[in-house]
Amino acid sequence: MAESERGILLISCIDRPGIIARVAGQLFHLGCNIITSDQHTDDADGHFFWRIDFESRQLSLSEVAHNLTGNLPSLLTWEQLRWHLYDSSKQDRMVIMVSRLAHCMMDLLSRHRFGELEAEVVGVISNHPDLEPLARPFGVPFDVIPVTKDKKPQAEARLLERLTELNADTVVLARYMQVLSGDFLKKWRKPIVNIHHAFLPAFAGASPYRQAHDRGVKLIGATAHYVTEELDAGPIIAQATTPITHRDTIADLTRKGKDLEVIALAQAVRAHLHKQVLIHHNRTIVFE
Repeated sequence: MAESERGILLISCIDRPGIIARVAGQLFHLGCNIITSDQHTDDADGHFFWRIDFESRQLSLSEVAHNLTGNLPSLLTWEQLRWHLYDSSKQDRMVIMVSRLAHCMMDLLSRHRFGELEAEVVGVISNHPDLEPLARPFGVPFDVIPVTKDKKPQAEARLLERLTELNADTVVLARYMQVLSGDFLKKWRKPIVNIHHAFLPAFAGASPYRQAHDRGVKLIGATAHYVTEELDAGPIIAQATTPITHRDTIADLTRKGKDLEVIALAQAVRAHLHKQVLIHHNRTIVFE
């Protein structure tokens, strides 16, 4: 191997003495140098979470992965071991999905244009044609897949086909105002990041700003989370909030909320792309 290769190793398991020493020793034995290391132990159930950014100076990452596959189970013999090795040189192929609201899509495309998102944006998919003129200057393919109640299964079949054609790794729902079915999620089986215009778990559903206004809350928020079959209940990655007062109308809340949606979604997408997120049950551990 002519040059060193960078990788990110994510590990979770039941906490026991010696985890760090054993894994660090194994990486050293393989000729790897740890660049950064971040870990966390959940006191509630004793789980250990670890993110290691390292460079391999002797072996390819595929050779390192092969070695870890054979040796990690014997190094960490305790229960519930999960691990994954990512190649830092490979960017996720990301698809943005949107309906008629442009703010989150435009923010992500702009951040990508200026090198703020470590991903290859390979397509935008919408159930309406309205935003195609806005996406066109970014040079990203724009596909329209209409969704109607009577033909939703056919639309989801075409969506699955298109995502497969694009070889997508990550899907981002940037205010895509359709609920993806459990059948679709079972077939896709790759990460989907969604932005919801509420500070979940409060005010789930389609009209959170009206609900917040009617309830008289003094704080509104936006929540970015992974999509699961249970609507608006997936593991939360990032949230943003802002104070409001009795003077704010529903229109004011909607306007302020759009700013929060952009912030929370960008933060979540960046953390996901950087492999900073580990999922534990229905929660996330997000390393900074």
